[in-house]
Amino acid sequence: MAASIGIMDSAYFVGRNEILTWINDRLHLNLSRVEEAASGAVQCQMLDMTFPGVVPMHKVNFDAKNEYDMIQNYKVLQDVFNKLQITKPLEINRLVKGRPLDNLEFLQWLKRFCDSTNGGIMNENYNPVERRSKGGRERSVKGSNKMPKSLQTNNTPPNSSSVGLTKASGPKPANTAQVQALSKELTDLKLSYDHLGKERDFYFSKLRDVELLCQTPELEDLPIVVAVKKILYATDANESALEDAQEYLNQSLGVKAEVEENGEQEDY
Repeated sequence: MAASIGIMDSAYFVGRNEILTWINDRLHLNLSRVEEAASGAVQCQMLDMTFPGVVPMHKVNFDAKNEYDMIQNYKVLQDVFNKLQITKPLEINRLVKGRPLDNLEFLQWLKRFCDSTNGGIMNENYNPVERRSKGGRERSVKGSNKMPKSLQTNNTPPNSSSVGLTKASGPKPANTAQVQALSKELTDLKLSYDHLGKERDFYFSKLRDVELLCQTPELEDLPIVVAVKKILYATDANESALEDAQEYLNQSLGVKAEVEENGEQEDY
């Protein structure tokens, strides 16, 4: 699926403002430029939200500023790609340069991939701030003002009552197996829908051909054609029109046979 997103796909016509809104809303960040995501950390967390538990967030450095640290993030991302069997090549040398167009194109692809995986539905049980904090490597990322105070007490002693309240009241972690099962079910439903659509179009074209044939002037008054049209144009969805068509056909053929028989008798 990832490899099928070509350069002319509609995904690559999504503007940078929409991309930034998508990132900031889901990860509780406040990025103002796409090149601020050049470190690869944002991409890692987007996949962590889409596939909970797949990304080792403790290895992701949100404070990466130099190319070496950025490359380490992209190595984590490449490992995740391999786990998920994503074949899209990572052009790391271009992305770490922070060029807006390269990073925009990659984020456009990422948005399309994530949306196609979960239907664009956010994982409501996912807490992006907590996931970054647990990694212990978030320092200078532009966080939004939505960060709850309870999440800012990670350095308090383990037996602190505030930590206990945070764990008790915080959102429960997503069940990875359940999310993956639902994602697979959604994919299967989409495939089934596409198959049914093709099957519907196939049989509709057949019925249309039969209808056009029945409308041929030389044929439309024949008893068999009239009987077929009774079936085609029946409006009662709860009852079959076959019995009515057969009755009409039998009557028509019976009358015709009787007329022919009478004609032969007159000849004698």
